Amino acid sequence: MNLDTLGLVESRTIAVGIFLADKMVKAADVTLVKASTICAGRYFIQISGDRSAVETAVASAEDSDYSLVGSFVISNVHPDLLLGVGRCREIAEGDAIGVVECKTVSAGVIAADQALKKASVQLARLVVGQGISGKSYFILNGEIAEVEEAVAAARQVLDRYLLETVVLPAPDATIIEALTNRAR
Repeated sequence: MNLDTLGLVESRTIAVGIFLADKMVKAADVTLVKASTICAGRYFIQISGDRSAVETAVASAEDSDYSLVGSFVISNVHPDLLLGVGRCREIAEGDAIGVVECKTVSAGVIAADQALKKASVQLARLVVGQGISGKSYFILNGEIAEVEEAVAAARQVLDRYLLETVVLPAPDATIIEALTNRAR
């Protein structure tokens, strides 16, 4: 799978999302990475490929007569971004953490990519859509100054899609266990 560029489309309804996913993969030579329902009855589509193919596929969804929650094209995707989806990474003792909560799934993926590119941090977790009313959030960890810089970059890119951010300079070990699903 070519991970140079990602295309993200978030549909307001499931039926339209399925239609758009089919339309997108037929519009250009792209790989369907994810196509699934998310909370609030929406549908999330993630494709990859070279930039022009991804742009063509996303444009086919945007040019449809259907209203979208969001659509984005991300080039030069940060490699940690895909590794963080649905997985929990270790957070080292002494690391600061930043939590960024977003109104939509696609905006959260965009913000996480920008945060990772801006500062020397790791993506500990990326949660998208299911079970959280179609929202997303991600957790970054690293040195406090780097986490603050990454969170600031996410805030800047999110604008109206931002719900909240917090930075914990020295989170308690039980909080880290809970965030990474290792709580007793």
